[in-house]
Amino acid sequence: MKRNTPLHSAPRRDFIKKASIASLGISIVPRHVLGGVGFTAPSDKLMVAGIGVGGKGESDIQSFADSGLAEIAFLCDVDDRRAATSRARFPKAKYYKDYREMLEKEADKIDAVSVSTPDHGHAVQAMAAMQLGKHVYVQKPLTHDIYEARALTEAAERYKVVTQMGNQGASNDGTRLMSEWFDAGLIGDVTEVYCWTDRPVWPQGIPWPQTSGTIPAELDWDLWLNTAPYKEYVDGLVPFNWRGWWDYGTGALGDMGCHLVEVPVRVLNLKYPKNVQCSVGSVYVDEFKRGYFPDSCPPSSHVTMTFPKTDKTTGDIKLHWMDGGIQPTRPEELGPNEVFGDGGNGVLIIGTKGKMMCGTYGRNAQLLPTSKTAETQVAEKYERVPGGAEGHYRQWVEAALAGYGKKEVSSPFSVAGPLTETLLIANLAIRGFDIRKEREDGRYDYPGRYIEMLWDADNMRVTNFEEANQFVRRNYREGWKL
Repeated sequence: MKRNTPLHSAPRRDFIKKASIASLGISIVPRHVLGGVGFTAPSDKLMVAGIGVGGKGESDIQSFADSGLAEIAFLCDVDDRRAATSRARFPKAKYYKDYREMLEKEADKIDAVSVSTPDHGHAVQAMAAMQLGKHVYVQKPLTHDIYEARALTEAAERYKVVTQMGNQGASNDGTRLMSEWFDAGLIGDVTEVYCWTDRPVWPQGIPWPQTSGTIPAELDWDLWLNTAPYKEYVDGLVPFNWRGWWDYGTGALGDMGCHLVEVPVRVLNLKYPKNVQCSVGSVYVDEFKRGYFPDSCPPSSHVTMTFPKTDKTTGDIKLHWMDGGIQPTRPEELGPNEVFGDGGNGVLIIGTKGKMMCGTYGRNAQLLPTSKTAETQVAEKYERVPGGAEGHYRQWVEAALAGYGKKEVSSPFSVAGPLTETLLIANLAIRGFDIRKEREDGRYDYPGRYIEMLWDADNMRVTNFEEANQFVRRNYREGWKL
């Protein structure tokens, strides 16, 4: 396989070496010929570098390796403890702590890069790889900021690389089946959608810890902070609870939105919302004294976004997002002992002729009443991905081996970027809820509460509440840039 050429030229000695071999008329037999039928030569495999190789990153790179078409050639993690399992599984892979050093030194040996780090690092890490012509797989949500999502979407096309976001449910059969039901007119016109989750399953709605901890010897805290403002290390943030802090994570929406909102976005071909409003759960610290913790995501929220008419709808669509265990009212067509969605999470799409629902990743798609599901047969219109959610990984590997534009993937940045932007627009409303202005009497006004924010997608800005636009694009810490 011919690898993508990095932006800088190959070393001159490599060019001379290749020219010398050609002039001697030496014929090199490919290793897959020597290995026999079914043998995949190392030179025919996708050479993958993993940035963030513990937790989800650990299972991501293992899934690439399990395809039999990829070699995990390089590992990078700021925390030696988190990287330990991957280093043991792939002992031949060279290990780095700083992804910038890895890309600088090993660019000519890398075909593709997997990014599975906290949200605040996704954009700079993926962009650095794409600028070198590397295919990229990035965990959900694609980015921390709206501006970053738009930038990566445009970069994927500019650099002609194969991209995939790690929302595996995009490769499951459920969303495709629901699209076929909808296209066949089984539920009629849709005007309302509900998506819900039991997340967060980490602390939210809390104050930043007052005491700093001791940085573990295995962790490079400065590299972990990446683009985020410098703060002293605190216990309990790494490796998981960062999700509840705005400097690093994107809350329940960032964690589960890509798995749930992806379903109606695909079924109804939704684009960017035109307005958003929200309410959030309260935390009281004393009698009639509401806590104010703007650094932390709230314990629960209900966000409503309005999407304009698409080629699959007859008018606007209201999409409701609920987290923190809040759920919509059970539909009347659902039996009293039947599980709504998958219990903690789900999607309900309401049409003029009927309703349909599913769980996380589009699993267990059902028409309502559920007895209709087995009775209904529609023609298969959308090609299935072999292996479904697990096939999401191999699909990207195969597409990267084939080259840009040769093979489709389920969640390219052209799809994942706008989806991520939609979720982050919802977060604009949630973050805007805590913007406050001090009055002359020492009390505060909260101008972002109980309003509907109007969104200008072309210019990526809220048009009727300027203060919310500070969250569209963060100011990176000095030394970091996109």
